Amino acid sequence: MSEAKAVFESMLNRFDADEADDMEAVFQFDLDDADSYYLTIADGQCEMGEGEHDDPTVTLSMDLNTLKDVMSGELDGMAAFMQGKIRADGDIMLATKLTQIFPQ
Repeated sequence: MSEAKAVFESMLNRFDADEADDMEAVFQFDLDDADSYYLTIADGQCEMGEGEHDDPTVTLSMDLNTLKDVMSGELDGMAAFMQGKIRADGDIMLATKLTQIFPQ
């Protein structure tokens, strides 16, 4: 299993359905140095897909280490965005909820 896939599987295990209450969204992750993945949230469930989704709600572009640091809490997602380590397209406010939906 790739390192990137392991990060996304750990996110699936930490999914907090209460935080994602009534959310219907697709988070597309375009990783500079790894394969692309997306997480689909609907009906209190979260599923992972590989590759590019046809119609993501928000697309986040970064390298794998930035993703790992944000999801582990070592790096604040908003700070990473402001520093240019994360690029976002689409519903950027949704991106700010990532660490609430996938707590440590």
